[in-house]
Amino acid sequence: MSTYRQTATIAYDTAARAVALAMEVGASRGVKPVVAVADPAMTLIAYGVADGATPHSAETSRRKAATAASTRRRTALIPEALAIALPLGTGGILTTVDGGVPIFFDDVHVGGLGVAGGTPAQDAEIALEVLKRLGARTEGAGL
Repeated sequence: MSTYRQTATIAYDTAARAVALAMEVGASRGVKPVVAVADPAMTLIAYGVADGATPHSAETSRRKAATAASTRRRTALIPEALAIALPLGTGGILTTVDGGVPIFFDDVHVGGLGVAGGTPAQDAEIALEVLKRLGARTEGAGL
């Protein structure tokens, strides 16, 4: 039995690149995004706010990133049985609003990306495009 465990975590440079890519993709689609990247322990690693973004999107993006990082699944793909229980049971820390995706490089889970500022569908499209541009795994992310 081991006395410790090791967890892969997204590097800051990669997280910051994800934020920059989401800003670029969002702007090209007429969205002023707020973007958060969290590690598997739900710690915020990188964050960005587009000029003119809605204030409530700040918290929404963080919750989407934390949920995707923690559950290792797209926020919209949380099982229906947990759709209400998850946000209530975590005091609103986690969410089932679309726009959060887990970040995997090959089979290594390193965190979650949360995009807010558009409709949930737009946020999810932006997040999935960012995964593609990062070279992260998109299979299973609900493409």
